[in-house]
Amino acid sequence: MVGVAPFKTLSVVGAGAWGTALANLAAHNGVAVRLWAREDEVARTINLAHENTLYLPGVPLHPDLSATQSLEEAAQAEAFLFVVPAQHSRKMMAALRPLAGKAPPVALCSKGIEQTTGMMLTQALGEAWPEAIPAVLSGPSFAHDVAKGLPTAVTLAVANASLGRRWMATVGAPHFRPYLSDDLIGAELGGAVKNVLAIAAGAVIGRGLGESARAAIIARGFAEFQRLGVALGAKRETMAGLSGLGDLILTATSSQSRNCSLGEELGKGRALMSVLGERHSVSEGVATAGAVVALATDAGVDMPVCAAVADLVSGARSIDAIIADLLARPFRQETE
Repeated sequence: MVGVAPFKTLSVVGAGAWGTALANLAAHNGVAVRLWAREDEVARTINLAHENTLYLPGVPLHPDLSATQSLEEAAQAEAFLFVVPAQHSRKMMAALRPLAGKAPPVALCSKGIEQTTGMMLTQALGEAWPEAIPAVLSGPSFAHDVAKGLPTAVTLAVANASLGRRWMATVGAPHFRPYLSDDLIGAELGGAVKNVLAIAAGAVIGRGLGESARAAIIARGFAEFQRLGVALGAKRETMAGLSGLGDLILTATSSQSRNCSLGEELGKGRALMSVLGERHSVSEGVATAGAVVALATDAGVDMPVCAAVADLVSGARSIDAIIADLLARPFRQETE
């Protein structure tokens, strides 16, 4: 952004496809970026070949982008992007806290709700690293699209607009457009719930129920997401924006989506663990489904589509029983 300086140093925690794509954006903005990787193969190929051959193959990375497996090295940064899977984020936050600066800006880029606590990641950050200043980066974005320079727009939610503009200057680009918001709850909730709904949308297609049924699941799922968001204090305009409806449309309609493609396989009758065993990447909706339902129950919100997904991934009911139960629900007003 004109007149706004990006962060000088940035650590991206998590070297999957999305973390690598974001790190590459910042490196092209002149930021000294260090990418923390769990796997030795990933760190090695990024440093030697300037490519993440495991998670983002075929995409050349900025020559100044470096990878490390050392948390001590990763902690030496002005700001942090967290892109590790949601269920592992708290552990990484707690590990970095004693090694890092006093009150660093931390942008949360993973999309999920903690299975063990029912907390969103901003809440987990508040417990594990209370001095950190949270932001949420979320929206309809496939890592390969962003890495290839294809146009993408996302929501960047942060309470302090000045800090938000620094984040925009750090990761923004002509083809990657962050839109500023102050609604962290709405941005974060949209990213979590859409993964659950994408499994439902994929299962509809895998079961051969057709595109009309998928459209119905997306629309009714969005309605229950809005009910939960309102109950938790999210803004309707956020839920109808990039990090809500926009991300849901992308994730629930594309075979590139990990969650949608997982749902398709479950719809065909395959076992969950068999599908997950074939994948390097994480389908966040699997762990998030039960957490969303628990959150909705506590808030007194009815979420039948998300409850159906929770039953599907847990094995509590067969997909045919789930479909039969959804179709047997009584007719009602659309806006109820």
